[in-house]
Parts: sequence; structure tokens; C-alpha cells
Amino acid sequence: MGSLSQEELWARSDQYHNSFLIPADEALEYARKNSNANGLPEIAVSTAQGKFLNLLARSIGAKRILEVGTLGGFSTIWLARALPADGELLTCELSEKHAEVARANIAHAGLANKVQIARGPAADTLKKLRPAQPYDFVFIDADKPNNLTYFIEAKRLVKKGGVIIVDNVARKGLVPDETLNDANLEGVRKLLRYLKDDKEVDATTISTVGEKGYDGFLYAVRL
Repeated sequence: MGSLSQEELWARSDQYHNSFLIPADEALEYARKNSNANGLPEIAVSTAQGKFLNLLARSIGAKRILEVGTLGGFSTIWLARALPADGELLTCELSEKHAEVARANIAHAGLANKVQIARGPAADTLKKLRPAQPYDFVFIDADKPNNLTYFIEAKRLVKKGGVIIVDNVARKGLVPDETLNDANLEGVRKLLRYLKDDKEVDATTISTVGEKGYDGFLYAVRL
């Protein structure tokens, strides 16, 4: 390992693989820089994770995507690029400032015609949704204490065979330690307890390491 820490090794590995598999991208770089310049927290998905979301949405032929948690629109851009010409994406964002930055980033990427930002509490937005057609793909990456609320609504809104991804569910491996009274950890635990007896989805957690550290995502398919 030399003088590199474990986290530095993970980040170096991501960057090395990305150098072969993910070309430099002006629109995504703009989105990152503009988000940082506007003081948004640096908690967007990594480049490799964004590419994974894009490939996954393409692999299932997604035409309608729902995202919970826009931030600066980095993952939104990756997902919207997976859509066909007549595809559409609805993304939910609480913060007006975040939504404003995301609109600029999405427009700069040439995707404003495919993306609608619903501003306000995501739980309220989701509960009011009565789409004419169900969604094919849902990506949940918002406030973790509301994971279960978002998941239950996503399950209602996604088609049978559709995919729901919930981000940040491994959280450095701390979720099993129930002596840790942390709202984000408990948000993951509540979701897992619910899923144990849920017969409407089939799911697994995939842990990940990389430039975002040690975390993971939950991958669910609506039955």
C-alpha cells in the first residue's frame, strides 16, 4: 500500500479506471464547478457511479425516470442522457437554491427539454403524483431519514419490472451498529426492516468503495 491511505487507494483506483472508460466531459465538469462555486455540498454521486446509473437506465430501456434529490443536477444529467428522444425525467428538490443551480447545469448540458424539477418537499411531491404511465426507473438520493417514505411512494409509481435504486445505504459499514443513534443510519435500518417482509419487490445491497469512500446502494426490482 506504500504511503497511500485506504481511501486514497480507492480514489486512485476510481480515477485510473475512469481514465480508460469515461472520457472527459465539459458539461459534467461545468456542473461540478458551478455547483461548488455556488456553495452546494460536495455530496453528488461520483463519476463512476453516474456512469453506472446511465448504463443501468439504458440497459432497461428507461423512457420515464423519477429522481428524488436533485442537488446540482450531476446525477440528473447522467440519467437524462440515458433517455431516448421522447423520454422524460422528473427530479424532486427541496432547496430553491439547489434547484436554481441544477436548472443552469441541466440547461448547459442541453437537457432542459427532458428534465422537470419539482421544487418542494419530495414526500409531498411524490404523494401527489398520479402519472398517466408508471416510471421505469427511480433513483432515491435525498435526506436519509425519509428513505422509507420515498421508497414506498417509488414502489407505487414504478412499473412492474422497474428498478428502484436507493443511494448511501452502507454508510461506512455502520448501519448494523444499533448503538449508534444517528438519523441517517436509522433511515437505512427502517428501510431494511420494511423490505424484509415486502413481497412486492426483490432487493439487494451492493457495497462500494471509490473516490466517495465506503458506501453502497440498494437495488430493488418491482415484482
